[in-house]
Amino acid sequence: MESVTLDALDRRLIHALQLDGRLPFSRIAAAVGVPERTVARRYQRLRSRLALRVVGLVDGRRTGMLDWIVRVRCAPEAVETLAVLLARRDDTSWIAPLVGGTELTCMIRTPPPGDDGRRPFFEQLARTAGVREVGAACVLRPVAGVGGWAGRMDALGEAEQRLLLPPRPAPTEAVPVLSPADSALLRALAQDGRADLGRLAAATGCSESTVRRRIGQLRDSGVLAFEVEIDPALFGYPIEALLWLDVPPGGLRAVAEALAGHQQVAFAALTTGPSSVFVMVECRSVSGLHAYVTDELAALHGITRIESAVTQRRTKRAGPLPAPLAEKRTGTPSGRAPAQ
Repeated sequence: MESVTLDALDRRLIHALQLDGRLPFSRIAAAVGVPERTVARRYQRLRSRLALRVVGLVDGRRTGMLDWIVRVRCAPEAVETLAVLLARRDDTSWIAPLVGGTELTCMIRTPPPGDDGRRPFFEQLARTAGVREVGAACVLRPVAGVGGWAGRMDALGEAEQRLLLPPRPAPTEAVPVLSPADSALLRALAQDGRADLGRLAAATGCSESTVRRRIGQLRDSGVLAFEVEIDPALFGYPIEALLWLDVPPGGLRAVAEALAGHQQVAFAALTTGPSSVFVMVECRSVSGLHAYVTDELAALHGITRIESAVTQRRTKRAGPLPAPLAEKRTGTPSGRAPAQ
């Protein structure tokens, strides 16, 4: 990826896209006071350098799927191979080898447990060459970071945000049954959340008007949302840490509400497993991470233990690998991936 530096207009564009990943450039341009071609050019520059991407994400809770935060301890020589193998899967996201060289974390989406005649994914993973230990915590409820990390959403004023984002209805209770065309649409939006209607129509075999209507229905039902993928380091936050918090049941509500208001928190969720809360934080420095843990987290009543780890890099973020990166990784490394 080419070196990229964000200026004030880039940050306003990114904030606008996090509000709604499919906003027309004309509306963004009107809100920020620059020509439409300037906004389009800025977006294309960032996207062509693989610095920014809008991806369509499916809320697994609305479709009966489960999300898991997975920790894999493995031999040092297996970490990179395993990260690449997992990144190729459609059901993985947020893959990160940790500093230290013997562990990686990721999120994976699975159907609910049941006897479908196949070996469960986690059993397959545990049998992969070089893997020594697998731990999986089920995400019970996200409590922070849904809708975007606050650290990249401070570039637009309230008046500008109101111009860009009219209030959307709360998700309906009824979840639509997904057709094969819906599945094709969601796959295409996962690769490029701003794909034009013509490309989406070609991918689904539907008319452009049907695609437009279906995107609206999937969004209104809460099944589909859009996320901006961008490295927090471009905003001056090069240190990413993962935290596992032990919190007794009586303190979970208060801790969750506090985390939702912390500027450093990119994502947090209540989970199963030895620790009841998982947190992903972005910091400007190691001393900033220390201050966050010893000041803001220490001030919260109910946290009895904190385990922390710093990520080495992100092999994969929320969406599938961008096509240029996927093409670079078409070679088959040693080892076998867990079966799809």
